[in-house]
Amino acid sequence: MPFRVLVVSWEYPPIVEGGLARAVRKLSEALVADEDVEVHVLTRAGEHGPLDEIRHGVHVHRVREPHYPTALPEFVQWVGRMNHDLLERGRELVAEHDFDIVHGHDWLVAVAAKRLADRIGAPFVATVHATEHGRHQGWVHKPPQSDIHRTERWMVHVADQVLVCSHYMRGHVADVFGIDEERIVVAPNGIDPDDLQPVQDLASLRAQFAAPDEKLVLLVGRLVYEKGFQHALEALAGPDGVIARVGGVRFLVAGSGTHEWELKDQARRLGLTDHGTFMGWIGDDVLHSLYRIADLTVVPSIYEPFGLVALEAMASGCPCIVADTGGLREVVPNERVGLRFTAKDPRSLGRMVERVLTDDALRDRLVAEASEHVLRFDWSDVARQTHAAYRSLLGATAPSASSS
Repeated sequence: MPFRVLVVSWEYPPIVEGGLARAVRKLSEALVADEDVEVHVLTRAGEHGPLDEIRHGVHVHRVREPHYPTALPEFVQWVGRMNHDLLERGRELVAEHDFDIVHGHDWLVAVAAKRLADRIGAPFVATVHATEHGRHQGWVHKPPQSDIHRTERWMVHVADQVLVCSHYMRGHVADVFGIDEERIVVAPNGIDPDDLQPVQDLASLRAQFAAPDEKLVLLVGRLVYEKGFQHALEALAGPDGVIARVGGVRFLVAGSGTHEWELKDQARRLGLTDHGTFMGWIGDDVLHSLYRIADLTVVPSIYEPFGLVALEAMASGCPCIVADTGGLREVVPNERVGLRFTAKDPRSLGRMVERVLTDDALRDRLVAEASEHVLRFDWSDVARQTHAAYRSLLGATAPSASSS
């Protein structure tokens, strides 16, 4: 009888809100391909598309959900309704299949995943991709942040196994929620260079944003406070900023989020409007092309559990500089593969940007070293580590129906 895992996630392609969907997809597909595991994903659907299908060997089961509200208090209420719907569909699935493990991703689906695990007597694995405490720098004392924080705390305490994407997150989760680090397994995110192929005419694309003699700096991700894009804009502007010191520098901001209008207003106040472009939300096909046309990718996060953008940039041959914080220290562990600057410090950020843009030899070395470094982050390895965590649980708990 096959080893079966029920994965619960609030997003899964083609529904992609951020890096979580990509990580859940790649892990699920790697488990199927490399570990001979039968994976079923319970997730939400958009307004159209199939509710049940097999994608790249993964069984995907979806529930229809209306568009979620953007205001956080209403969003938290919507998450409760989504969990109810996931639980109802999940009950049908666990009646049809014998699952050995239920694996929930983040607080958004914790209630449904835990209740399904309890229903069939299977171990509950919870992956913490990020915490509300980290996103809000510890300010989680009032609703709705306190509601999310409380759910996260409950999730990690009731989980039989907690997975995180970096050693930084292992310590962070243990400290914030008061659990033993021995209960937390590090399974870093991976990368598949084959997924990063550009699909556009790169010369034409670059010409839209920069002249041949100009340098192009890329900022990409969700436009929220903790990503730190406000510090990058400050580093670019002013008489001592990168644009004035280096000359011929343009920037691209790719992404959308709750901080978008504040960032656009900041750019206007700093006199940056004529020096760059806010692209809004972009698909993966465009993003992979942007890495190829940029001279530098900057990841200025204040809080970063892992740092997938940095990995993708390096794998695409674009030099990268990152804030010296969180999981970024593990993605960029030394100056051979990328440079680090002091988080929340525009001057430090600006110095590193100037250093890369004005030193061709440094840039070439970073690209060459990073191309080898990124091979360490392989989804097959991540799948093996995750499968080992599953197996260790089954050895330490009562067997489920499928293993009895």
